[in-house]
Amino acid sequence: MASTFSKRKDDATHPNEAEIDKLHSKIGQLVVERDFLKRAWDR
Repeated sequence: MASTFSKRKDDATHPNEAEIDKLHSKIGQLVVERDFLKRAWDR
């Protein structure tokens, strides 16, 4: 119960560097897919 109100943040709330890189990669992939589909729709 005390940990609920503590000022210290848990490690689970901070994603690690590998997770951040994975998410950036996924964002890049989705942007490429979106742009491709937009160009295909405009034709």
